[in-house]
Parts: sequence; structure tokens; C-alpha cells
Amino acid sequence: MHYIKARRKAPPMKPDTSFPIVGVGASAGGIQALESLFRAMPANPGMSFVIIMHLAPDRKSLLTDILARHAKMSVEVARDGQELEKDKIYVIPPAAVLTIASGRLRMIATDPAHHERSPIDVFFSALARDRGESAIGVVLSGSGSDGVLGIKAIKEHGGVTMAQASDGTGPGFGGMPGSAIASGLVDFAIPVDAMAEKLVEIVRDLDEPDDLAADQRMNEDDGVVIEARQAIYSILRDAAGHDFSGYKTKTFMRRVRRRMHIQQCEKISDYVARLREAPEEATALFRDLLINVTSFFRDSDAFDALRKIAIPRLFEGKGAADTVRVWVPGCSTGEEVYSIAIILREHMDGLRVAPRVTIFATDIDEAALTIARAARYPAALMDAVSEQRRRRFFTAESGSYVVVKAVRDLCVFSPHSILRDPPFSHMDLVSCRNLLIYLGADVQREVIPIFHYSLRAGGILFLGMSESIGQFSDLFTPLDKKHCLFEARDPGRRVRMPHFMAGLHALSFPAPVSGKTSAGSASQLRRAVETRIAEGFGPSHVVVNEDGDIIHFSTRTGKYLEAAPGAPDRQIFAMARKGLRLDLRSVLREAIETRRTATRQNVKVETDKDHTELVSLIAEPLPDREGGKALFLILFQSREPSTADATPLSPGEREPAGDAARLERELFDTRERLQATIEEYETALEELKSANEELISMNEETQSTNEELESSKEELQSLNEEMRTVNHELESKIDELDRANSDLRNVFASTRIATIFMDRNLVIRSFTPAASQIFNIIPSDAGRPLTDLATKLDYPELTTDLLEVLETGDSIERRVHKNDVDAPYYLARLTPYRGASQQIDGVVSTFIDVTSTTRSEEKVQRLQADRLNSMKEMGTGLAHEINQPLSAAATYLHAAQRSLKIPSERRPASIESILGSAVEQVMWAAQVVDHLREFVSRDEPKKTFSSVHKLIGEAYDLTLPTAKQAGVRGTFHLNAKDDRALVDNVQIKQVLINLMRNAIDAMSDSDKRELTISTSSDEGDMIRIDVADTGPGVSEKVKASLFDPFVTTKARGIGVGLSISRSIVEAHYGKIWAESNPKGGAIFSFTLPLAKTDAGSVDGAPSPEQP
Repeated sequence: MHYIKARRKAPPMKPDTSFPIVGVGASAGGIQALESLFRAMPANPGMSFVIIMHLAPDRKSLLTDILARHAKMSVEVARDGQELEKDKIYVIPPAAVLTIASGRLRMIATDPAHHERSPIDVFFSALARDRGESAIGVVLSGSGSDGVLGIKAIKEHGGVTMAQASDGTGPGFGGMPGSAIASGLVDFAIPVDAMAEKLVEIVRDLDEPDDLAADQRMNEDDGVVIEARQAIYSILRDAAGHDFSGYKTKTFMRRVRRRMHIQQCEKISDYVARLREAPEEATALFRDLLINVTSFFRDSDAFDALRKIAIPRLFEGKGAADTVRVWVPGCSTGEEVYSIAIILREHMDGLRVAPRVTIFATDIDEAALTIARAARYPAALMDAVSEQRRRRFFTAESGSYVVVKAVRDLCVFSPHSILRDPPFSHMDLVSCRNLLIYLGADVQREVIPIFHYSLRAGGILFLGMSESIGQFSDLFTPLDKKHCLFEARDPGRRVRMPHFMAGLHALSFPAPVSGKTSAGSASQLRRAVETRIAEGFGPSHVVVNEDGDIIHFSTRTGKYLEAAPGAPDRQIFAMARKGLRLDLRSVLREAIETRRTATRQNVKVETDKDHTELVSLIAEPLPDREGGKALFLILFQSREPSTADATPLSPGEREPAGDAARLERELFDTRERLQATIEEYETALEELKSANEELISMNEETQSTNEELESSKEELQSLNEEMRTVNHELESKIDELDRANSDLRNVFASTRIATIFMDRNLVIRSFTPAASQIFNIIPSDAGRPLTDLATKLDYPELTTDLLEVLETGDSIERRVHKNDVDAPYYLARLTPYRGASQQIDGVVSTFIDVTSTTRSEEKVQRLQADRLNSMKEMGTGLAHEINQPLSAAATYLHAAQRSLKIPSERRPASIESILGSAVEQVMWAAQVVDHLREFVSRDEPKKTFSSVHKLIGEAYDLTLPTAKQAGVRGTFHLNAKDDRALVDNVQIKQVLINLMRNAIDAMSDSDKRELTISTSSDEGDMIRIDVADTGPGVSEKVKASLFDPFVTTKARGIGVGLSISRSIVEAHYGKIWAESNPKGGAIFSFTLPLAKTDAGSVDGAPSPEQP
């Protein structure tokens, strides 16, 4: 998409810059955040919003329509050259980068294949430059670190920054807001739901006038403001120990205003009170004033110049025993320090023998120094560091980068104030970038000489792109003016020592006088004597450069030079007294051009009012210094004044011969200068002619190109109309596809059926998440053959079956399972995938978890098998148990039958007993059948709340006749605190009766026959019932199978009683078991869960002892 600016017939009106502009950056997950932000924003918030979002460059964005449904303000797509209006939302279009200048949006179209990766940084940086304190940057949900550099720019220009904090519902993607917060440059890290209210508060504070003075503005010259400013200086001095009175007043007050807006203080007096009450606010203001916004390799061109021009000079003539000393004042958090250290390390690695390097990094901010020493920086601040340098000089750790030890070892961080503390000395390089611009002119005039004092002769000063050495061209020679690299000159005298350092020298003790004088001391003495003689008896002189700037004055130059009125000026031509200026200019020009000594004799100079003196001017080139500008010595040799010379001249007196000679000489010089000017003019004219011809040719080419562009524009407009129609149709289709894809994605995500779609080559097209339980498959495996992936199934025929489905078109079903123990079972169903033409285009494989069905079937099979086995065993046992009493009954009946054949008078009297025994045997067989029927078919228990103790009493009453007949004495120990249970009374009594009768039967051959029934409270809200006897006990061998069907220890029994008892207890969620009684005999125990009720026990429990 191209954006062509319309031609304007009239200059545009000046845009309104009175309202804030809010830049909102978002990416992944940002639409939801934007909806929440604008849903809470009022219709007239008093600000303009520009939405910068990462959009697909090759597809129309629907973001404008989405926001329009939630915002109360007007929402529109941003246009190039558009003037921003209050209470409107502007949305970036796809395939474009937005900037802003003079309140108007500027749009740069991008290639969709190479679109800008950091559009938020680009816009925020432009917004900071254009709006300053009225710029607000908001970073919402998104991946990556776009926006961090932008909020740094906004912060640096005094704006307000904000980032979305986590509140449990967002941000959906925390990369962008997290990086912004980690940079320490965010004023408000709050949830998106609270942003609207906070933005309205900030704008309201910006709109409301400050009640500071009559003009209602922060007038720096107003008495109230001056008094408040002095109070703030004092508070900061007490709180931080640093004096900010040398700070630029406008910059200082801009920072104060910013903190006032944040603290919502309308009056500066209120803010002063706030500073006095809250030490943390004084600390916050102190940190804002430090301007610790920095970055690695800031102004990369300048660092390239440093690397190419300055760094090699630092190492010239230095060996392994020497040290390269570097000072970085105002180092902040260390990015600049480590940038220089990296360049130095790169140069050192290329040397055969490298000297030691020490970088002294200083700042007054202890917190910033702590960060610098840690040398750990978030990835968002590493954009200016090349990938090669990242790999070589940094270690990546959990989203941060740590400077390697080889670079850290070069740096020494220390607190230091360039104004308060003595400077470092003998430095090879001083780098002070972007600090001077925040200092006042008076402070700058103090700082530059301090830097000169710190540097050795030939040392290098590295300043920021907006900084310069000012009037101190006599102290520094430019190495690269464009990139602010300067070389320190050696003035050869002590006058440039900083004033506070001069005081330190004055306090030094004199060296002890020695009887011997070294050669060095003699040389110094000789130079001192020569200097004294030259100053006392030599001619007056000055040293100037090619520009005429005076570098050095001798004594007694006042006769020939005087300070010009106004600002100080060291230009020799401006300071020359009347009569000297033309000859001075001529003699210096001749010396510069010829590089030889030039003289002018008998130049008349007016040394005082109405007094003149003849002087000879001598201009002599001085020996060139390495890398420095050429210097020239200008001598003023006064003629011995004669009486006529010294006598004041009357207005009418003249010296015709001298005047004529002088005028002739001046005329000659003027002709020379005129000729040189004519030659320069002719040369420039030729160059201008050539340039004019080139411009005419370029203009013709531009006109031709413009015509082509106009033609292309019409074609593009026609094509655009067609594209809009097609786009509208595609949007409808896309919406339908989106809904279908959404439904399909939801089906895939919600279903637990593993499904894999493959083409004819068995290459995976798509799959459901459940497929990862069957195959070792991840999302990136789409596009790979299924046969390349390992499967967790025991299904060796998979590939064969898939190929068979492709060949025959028939579906295949198999039941398969995983290779693990107790692994689940799956129903594998392979069906052909048919396209719109019903041709087989692939295979759809589904794996349905049928584990529960398979387990149920296996259980049914086991139960059926167990039942058959039980029926077999039961039939065998039943045949045995019934055959025995039936055989006995048959024997008795046969005996009775034989007895009946005997005549009655001889018939035995025992026939009745024989018949009685036969009946007993038949009744026992009937009882066996009844027990068997109970075992095979039991009804579901009918549970009610009952007292277990009462059931024990009722069961014992039913067995009491048998116990008395067997001579068994019953004892009860019912100690359970709670005996309420939800049970089937009949079934539980059946269990109790069964256990009691078994105990009575077991003691039939015992001398001691005691039956003990006891209860107790068991763990887990259970009641335990124990039935103990004094019989022979139960062997370990029988104990394991005692509760199985048809297992018994009785001489006459079928072994179903205990099995039925176990079934009943387990149906009541209890447990039954047997164990040996330590006193002899056996104990049968079972547990029942207590009822969840507050009802008390029921009367009717047995007494503790019953015979």
C-alpha cells in the first residue's frame, strides 16, 4: 500500500498542541486489553489516542471496527499528514509505520515482506520529540520487547509512561509490558482496567493551570517560583547530598512539573511541602533529575568514529607495562561504559602486546552504580548491540544479558561528582556524553577545563552529539567535529588548572633541598630562567592559530591589544588597537600562505588617545605539533621612541613620506587580497555552473519520473477499486472459514478422541490434541509422515492397514492397546478421506479409548467363568453334601422298610428312632439347599438406622437355646461410644447368628466353652464387632480361604455361611476377617460404617452378661 501526499494550495494551519497525545502499543493479546481500556474511557477524555499494533501486512485489519463497538469516541484509520484531534482514536493501518511531526501523523509504507519489527518504538520516539511533556506512552499485552526504547525516549523528554500489570486476567502475553517494567522507566505499572481513570487524572492535571504566579505558568523568573526552586535545591542537598543549583533552570523546572503532575499537586508550594513530608518523593525527583536514560552504543556513528580515530591513538607507544586510563563521568547504569570497554577489548585482542586498561566510571547516583556493577541488562536494551558482540561479550541468562568477566574486569565503578570532588588525572580518554546539555552555561565553563586538566597532553575528549567545547578552542583540537572527538592541547602553563585544584597545590609541602641537583632539575631551572628573561626583557608577543584566535599572551601586550567591548573575544583582529588591524591581518596571512617569517615595518599604532608609536610586526610559524593546528608567533617590536615620535601630534601635523609609504603598502596588500578573491570567485563560479547543469539534468529526470508516477497512480487507483470488491468477497468467505475453523478447532480441543488426518503419502495434515497420547507427536510434526513417528501402541499392522485403506477404500477396525502394563485399550478405526470429488485423498485414523468397555467385558467374562467354576464346585460340593444325608436317609428308610416287613409282634421298637434319623437327614439336605439358594440369589439390602448393640442382643436371643444345650456361656463387652449404623437388620443379624453358631459348634469338644461378643470404635468412623470363642482356633492355611464359597472346617457343612457373611458385610461397606485368639480359640471380626446422624442409641441392647 502506498501513501501519496496531496498537494496543498495554501500552507496548513498550525496544529493544536495544547492536548496530550497517548500512544498505545500492543501486539498479541492486545485486542482484549484495548477493548477493556476504551470500554472504561469517557467520550471526552481531553486527549488523542494513536493505536500502534503489530498487524498482518498483507491483510486488511478489522481493528477499527472492533474498537468502534467498545469505544465512546470516534475511531478511524490513521492517514498520512492527518492532523490529530482531541477525543479521537487513530489506528495504524497494515503495512505501514507511523511517526508524528508538528501534531500531524507521518506514514511510511513498508514492504510486506520486510515490515518494521518495532513500530511501537518508532512512533513513541517520534511522539517524545514532538510532544515532550504532553507525550504519554502506554504498553499493553504483547510478545517481545517492542516499546521499551520508545518509553525511554518519552521518559527522557519528560513525558509519562505506563505499562499493563498482571491482575489475574491479563496481560495475555507479558513480554512487552514486562520488558517495559523491567527497564525501570515506567511511571505507572497498573492493570488495564485502572488505566482509563489514571489517564483522565493525568490529563486533568495537565489542563488545570498552576496557581504559581500572576501569569499562572511556571515562570522561572517569578519570585514565588524562584523561592520554591531554592527550597527544592536545599531539600535535594539535604536528601541526596548533591547541589542542583547549577542545573539548567528550564530543564530543572520541567522535571519538577512532571513530578507535580504525577503527585497531582496544583501549586508548587504544595509540592515543596510534599517534598518535605515524603523523603521518597525527594528521592524520586532526584532520580528524575539524573536522566539515567542511556543505551549501548548510543549514536552508533559516533562510536564507530571513536573506534577508528581515537582508540588506536590511546595505544600508541604503550607496552605491557603501561596502562590506558579512561574516565567516564556520569556513567549512569553503565551502558556507555561497557560500550567503550567492548571497543577497547576488541582492539586489545588484535595487539600482539597489549597494555593494561582501566576505565574509571563515576556517577553521583548510587542506585545506578549498583545496576552498572551487576552488569545485567534486559534483552530489550540490547537492540543496538550486534549479534556478534552479544555472543562474544555477553552471557544470556533467563531473558537477561550479563557482561562477560573479561569486559567487567576493565571497569571500576565509583561515586564521584565532577563539580564537588577532585578530578582524575593523567587520563588518555574522557567520555562525557549527553551530560553537559543538562548543565547550565556557567557550570559548563567550569567542567570543560576540568576535563582538560584530567587529560594528558594529546588525550582525547569524547562528547555527545549535541555538545561542544564552547569557547575553549585553546584547550582542545578537533579530531572529528561531527562526532565530537577532541584532542587535548598542552598550553604549557598552569593557568588552566581548575580553581579548587590550584588550592590543593598551594597547600603542598616544598620538597627538601638537596645538596645535589639532578639533570632534570637543572633543565627545569634553565627553562624557568629563560622564560623569566623572555617575559621581562623580550618583545611583547602573542601566539595565535590560523583563525586568529589568541592561544597565549606575553607580558606588556596592552600597548597593542585591548579587550573589545561586549562578550569576551580572543580574536587578535578584534583586540588590535587602532592602526594595527590591517597590517596584522596582512602579515599573518602572508605567514600562513608562505609558511615563512613575514614582517611589516614602521606600522603606526595609536597607543593612547592622540599618541602614536611605530612598531614592527613579525609573524613567524611555530613548529607543527603532531595532529594539531598550526600556530604562529606574532612579535611587537617597538622602535626607540624619538622626541618627535613621543610628542603628541596636532591635528594638522602629518608625515607625508611615511604616510605615502604606508598607503602604498596597504594598497599593494589590498590588490593581493582582491586578486585572490577574484580567483576564488571564478573557481566558485565554475563549480556553480557545473552544479547547475547537473541540477537541470536531474530536474528533467524528476519530471519524467513524476509523469510515470502519475500514470501508475491512475492504474493503481483502478486496481485498488477492483481489489476492494474482491476483498469484500474474500472477507465474507474468510468469515465463514473462520467460523468453520473455529468450530473445528473447538471440536479438536474438546474431543478426547485421538484423530489424525493424512494425505495419500501418509503425511500428517492435522491432528487432535488427544493424538499425543497415542503417538510421540507435537505441533511441528505436521507435514511429516506418520510412519516416521514412534507409536505407543502394540499395533505392528498399522502401516499395512493404512495402505490397505488407501488401496481398497474399505474401513478397518481393530482393538489395540499400549505396550505398558495396565495400559488402556483403543478402538482403532481407519477410514478413507474423500475430497469434494469423492476421490480418496488420504486416510482418517481415529483411536477411541475403550478401556472401560474392555475392562467391563473382561470382568463379565471373569465373572461368568468364576460363576461356572463356582457352579462346578458347588455342584460337586452339593452332590457330596446332599448325597451323604440322602444316602443315610435311604439306609434308614431301607431299615425301616425291612422292619415293617416283620410282624408287628416281632417288630423292633427302634423303628421310630430309625424314621426320626431319616427325617433329620432329609431336613439337613433341605437346609443345604436353602443356604445355597441364599448364596446364589440375594436381594439388595434394605437399610435403616439401627443400634448395632440391639441387633447383637436380638441375635444372641435366637442362639441362646443352642448355647444352653451346648453348655456355652455368653459374655458381652459393648464399649463402642457410638453404635448407630445404616444397615439391613435381617442381614446383619444373619451374620451375627452365623458367627455365633459357628463359635458354638467350634467349642463342642472343648472343656472351656465361653462365647465373648465385644464392640469398639474403629478408625474412620467405623464400629468393630468381635465374636471370640475358646475352640481349637483356625489354622493359617485355612484362614486365607475361609471366606471363599464351599470352604469349611466343620465335619458337616457346605462352606457357604461365611461366604454369605462376607458378601453382606462388604455390601454394607465393611470388612470381615478371622484371627487367632491369644487366650485360645478364634476371633471373627467385622466392621460397619457409623451413620452420619445425631440420633442416640436405641434401647434394647443386651446386658453385659447373659448366661
